[in-house]
Amino acid sequence: MPPEIVYYISKYGYLAILVLVFLQETGVPNPIPNELVLMFSGYLSFKGVLLFPVIILTAIASDFVGTSILYVVFFFSGSFIIKHLPRWFPVSKKVLDNMRVRLSGKGKWKIFLGRITPFIRGYTSVTAGLLHIKPKIFFPIAVGSATLWSSVCVLTGRLLGGYWSLVDKNINNIKYGILAVVLTVIAILVLRYLKRRKPEKL
Repeated sequence: MPPEIVYYISKYGYLAILVLVFLQETGVPNPIPNELVLMFSGYLSFKGVLLFPVIILTAIASDFVGTSILYVVFFFSGSFIIKHLPRWFPVSKKVLDNMRVRLSGKGKWKIFLGRITPFIRGYTSVTAGLLHIKPKIFFPIAVGSATLWSSVCVLTGRLLGGYWSLVDKNINNIKYGILAVVLTVIAILVLRYLKRRKPEKL
Protein backbone atom coordinates (compact mmCIF):
# COMPACT_ATOMS: atom_id res chain seq x y z
CA MET A 1 0.00 0.00 0.00
CA PRO A 2 1.16 3.58 -0.61
CA PRO A 3 3.06 4.69 2.53
CA GLU A 4 1.12 7.96 2.71
CA ILE A 5 -2.17 6.03 2.95
CA VAL A 6 -0.72 3.73 5.61
CA TYR A 7 0.46 6.77 7.56
CA TYR A 8 -2.87 8.61 7.16
CA ILE A 9 -4.97 5.67 8.36
CA SER A 10 -2.54 4.77 11.15
CA LYS A 11 -2.40 8.34 12.45
CA TYR A 12 -5.99 9.51 12.02
CA GLY A 13 -7.74 6.15 12.45
CA TYR A 14 -11.53 6.30 12.18
CA LEU A 15 -11.49 9.81 10.70
CA ALA A 16 -9.25 8.61 7.88
CA ILE A 17 -11.55 5.65 7.20
CA LEU A 18 -14.58 7.96 7.24
CA VAL A 19 -13.03 10.43 4.79
CA LEU A 20 -11.51 7.89 2.37
CA VAL A 21 -14.64 5.74 2.11
CA PHE A 22 -16.95 8.76 1.87
CA LEU A 23 -14.92 10.44 -0.87
CA GLN A 24 -14.80 7.34 -3.06
CA GLU A 25 -18.51 6.68 -2.57
CA THR A 26 -19.27 10.21 -3.81
CA GLY A 27 -17.19 9.64 -6.91
CA VAL A 28 -13.84 11.09 -5.84
CA PRO A 29 -11.09 8.58 -6.78
CA ASN A 30 -8.74 7.32 -4.06
CA PRO A 31 -5.13 6.18 -4.63
CA ILE A 32 -6.26 2.67 -3.64
CA PRO A 33 -9.69 1.00 -3.66
CA ASN A 34 -11.80 1.25 -0.51
CA GLU A 35 -11.71 -2.53 -0.27
CA LEU A 36 -7.99 -2.34 0.52
CA VAL A 37 -8.48 0.64 2.84
CA LEU A 38 -10.89 -1.43 4.91
CA MET A 39 -8.74 -4.54 4.76
CA PHE A 40 -5.82 -2.52 6.16
CA SER A 41 -8.16 -1.12 8.82
CA GLY A 42 -9.06 -4.72 9.71
CA TYR A 43 -5.36 -5.45 10.04
CA LEU A 44 -5.03 -2.50 12.44
CA SER A 45 -7.82 -4.00 14.54
CA PHE A 46 -5.84 -7.26 14.60
CA LYS A 47 -2.87 -5.29 15.91
CA GLY A 48 -5.01 -3.62 18.55
CA VAL A 49 -4.64 -0.13 17.08
CA LEU A 50 -8.33 0.26 16.17
CA LEU A 51 -11.52 -1.34 17.48
CA PHE A 52 -13.13 -3.79 15.08
CA PRO A 53 -16.81 -2.82 15.76
CA VAL A 54 -16.04 0.90 15.46
CA ILE A 55 -14.31 0.36 12.11
CA ILE A 56 -17.40 -1.49 10.84
CA LEU A 57 -19.79 1.23 12.02
CA THR A 58 -17.60 3.99 10.59
CA ALA A 59 -17.35 2.26 7.22
CA ILE A 60 -21.10 1.58 7.04
CA ALA A 61 -21.97 5.18 7.95
CA SER A 62 -19.54 6.78 5.48
CA ASP A 63 -20.52 4.35 2.71
CA PHE A 64 -24.24 4.90 3.20
CA VAL A 65 -24.03 8.69 3.43
CA GLY A 66 -21.69 8.94 0.44
CA THR A 67 -23.70 6.69 -1.85
CA SER A 68 -26.97 8.32 -0.73
CA ILE A 69 -25.68 11.75 -1.74
CA LEU A 70 -24.76 10.37 -5.16
CA TYR A 71 -28.17 8.72 -5.50
CA VAL A 72 -30.10 11.85 -4.42
CA VAL A 73 -28.18 14.14 -6.79
CA PHE A 74 -28.98 11.95 -9.79
CA PHE A 75 -32.50 11.20 -8.55
CA PHE A 76 -33.42 14.88 -8.74
CA SER A 77 -31.45 15.62 -11.90
CA GLY A 78 -32.33 12.33 -13.62
CA SER A 79 -35.49 13.57 -15.33
CA PHE A 80 -33.62 16.49 -16.87
CA ILE A 81 -30.72 14.29 -17.99
CA ILE A 82 -32.95 11.61 -19.53
CA LYS A 83 -35.17 14.23 -21.18
CA HIS A 84 -32.14 15.80 -22.86
CA LEU A 85 -30.39 12.61 -23.94
CA PRO A 86 -28.45 13.22 -27.19
CA ARG A 87 -29.65 11.38 -30.26
CA TRP A 88 -26.44 9.38 -30.46
CA PHE A 89 -27.03 7.91 -26.98
CA PRO A 90 -27.27 4.12 -27.58
CA VAL A 91 -30.26 3.49 -25.27
CA SER A 92 -33.77 4.85 -25.84
CA LYS A 93 -36.03 6.35 -23.19
CA LYS A 94 -38.34 3.36 -23.62
CA VAL A 95 -35.53 0.98 -22.69
CA LEU A 96 -34.68 3.13 -19.65
CA ASP A 97 -38.33 3.02 -18.55
CA ASN A 98 -38.32 -0.78 -18.89
CA MET A 99 -35.13 -0.97 -16.85
CA ARG A 100 -36.75 1.12 -14.11
CA VAL A 101 -39.74 -1.23 -13.92
CA ARG A 102 -37.57 -4.37 -13.82
CA LEU A 103 -35.17 -3.03 -11.18
CA SER A 104 -38.06 -1.83 -9.00
CA GLY A 105 -39.57 -5.31 -9.02
CA LYS A 106 -37.78 -8.63 -9.19
CA GLY A 107 -34.57 -6.90 -10.29
CA LYS A 108 -33.82 -5.49 -6.83
CA TRP A 109 -31.14 -8.14 -6.33
CA LYS A 110 -29.27 -6.65 -9.30
CA ILE A 111 -29.02 -3.33 -7.48
CA PHE A 112 -27.75 -5.16 -4.41
CA LEU A 113 -25.24 -7.11 -6.50
CA GLY A 114 -24.00 -3.91 -8.12
CA ARG A 115 -23.64 -2.28 -4.72
CA ILE A 116 -21.34 -5.03 -3.44
CA THR A 117 -19.23 -5.25 -6.60
CA PRO A 118 -15.92 -3.33 -6.44
CA PHE A 119 -15.40 -0.48 -8.91
CA ILE A 120 -19.04 -0.33 -10.03
CA ARG A 121 -20.62 0.33 -6.63
CA GLY A 122 -20.85 4.08 -7.21
CA TYR A 123 -22.18 3.66 -10.75
CA THR A 124 -24.98 1.52 -9.32
CA SER A 125 -26.11 4.41 -7.12
CA VAL A 126 -25.92 6.81 -10.08
CA THR A 127 -27.99 4.42 -12.22
CA ALA A 128 -30.58 3.95 -9.46
CA GLY A 129 -30.92 7.72 -9.15
CA LEU A 130 -31.15 8.31 -12.90
CA LEU A 131 -33.83 5.63 -13.25
CA HIS A 132 -35.80 7.09 -10.34
CA ILE A 133 -35.72 3.90 -8.30
CA LYS A 134 -37.85 4.80 -5.29
CA PRO A 135 -36.00 5.78 -2.09
CA LYS A 136 -37.94 3.14 -0.12
CA ILE A 137 -36.38 0.54 -2.44
CA PHE A 138 -32.88 1.98 -2.74
CA PHE A 139 -32.09 3.04 0.83
CA PRO A 140 -32.67 -0.39 2.46
CA ILE A 141 -30.51 -1.94 -0.27
CA ALA A 142 -27.85 0.72 0.36
CA VAL A 143 -27.80 -0.05 4.10
CA GLY A 144 -27.73 -3.83 3.58
CA SER A 145 -25.02 -3.72 0.92
CA ALA A 146 -22.90 -1.27 2.93
CA THR A 147 -23.13 -3.56 5.96
CA LEU A 148 -22.18 -6.70 4.03
CA TRP A 149 -19.42 -5.04 1.99
CA SER A 150 -17.80 -3.26 4.95
CA SER A 151 -18.00 -6.27 7.25
CA VAL A 152 -16.46 -8.66 4.71
CA CYS A 153 -13.60 -6.28 3.83
CA VAL A 154 -12.70 -5.44 7.44
CA LEU A 155 -13.07 -9.05 8.60
CA THR A 156 -10.83 -10.22 5.75
CA GLY A 157 -8.12 -7.80 6.83
CA ARG A 158 -8.43 -8.93 10.42
CA LEU A 159 -8.22 -12.63 9.52
CA LEU A 160 -5.18 -11.95 7.34
CA GLY A 161 -3.56 -9.94 10.12
CA GLY A 162 -0.78 -12.41 10.76
CA TYR A 163 0.03 -12.54 7.04
CA TRP A 164 -0.27 -8.82 6.27
CA SER A 165 3.35 -8.43 5.16
CA LEU A 166 2.67 -11.03 2.46
CA VAL A 167 -0.58 -9.27 1.49
CA ASP A 168 1.23 -5.93 1.28
CA LYS A 169 3.89 -7.36 -1.03
CA ASN A 170 1.20 -8.67 -3.38
CA ILE A 171 -1.11 -5.66 -3.20
CA ASN A 172 -0.99 -5.07 -6.98
CA ASN A 173 -1.91 -8.69 -7.68
CA ILE A 174 -4.85 -8.35 -5.29
CA LYS A 175 -6.06 -5.21 -7.07
CA TYR A 176 -5.82 -6.94 -10.45
CA GLY A 177 -7.60 -9.96 -8.99
CA ILE A 178 -10.46 -7.78 -7.78
CA LEU A 179 -10.67 -6.15 -11.21
CA ALA A 180 -10.72 -9.56 -12.91
CA VAL A 181 -13.61 -10.70 -10.71
CA VAL A 182 -15.51 -7.48 -11.46
CA LEU A 183 -15.04 -7.84 -15.21
CA THR A 184 -16.17 -11.46 -15.04
CA VAL A 185 -19.34 -10.51 -13.14
CA ILE A 186 -20.09 -7.72 -15.61
CA ALA A 187 -19.54 -10.05 -18.59
CA ILE A 188 -21.90 -12.66 -17.11
CA LEU A 189 -24.61 -10.07 -16.44
CA VAL A 190 -24.29 -8.57 -19.92
CA LEU A 191 -24.50 -11.99 -21.58
CA ARG A 192 -27.56 -12.93 -19.50
CA TYR A 193 -29.20 -9.63 -20.38
CA LEU A 194 -28.53 -10.02 -24.10
CA LYS A 195 -29.82 -13.60 -24.01
CA ARG A 196 -33.07 -12.79 -22.20
CA ARG A 197 -34.08 -9.41 -23.57
CA LYS A 198 -36.60 -9.20 -26.37
CA PRO A 199 -35.56 -7.50 -29.58
CA GLU A 200 -36.29 -3.83 -29.15
CA LYS A 201 -35.30 -0.71 -30.93
CA LEU A 202 -32.48 1.16 -29.18
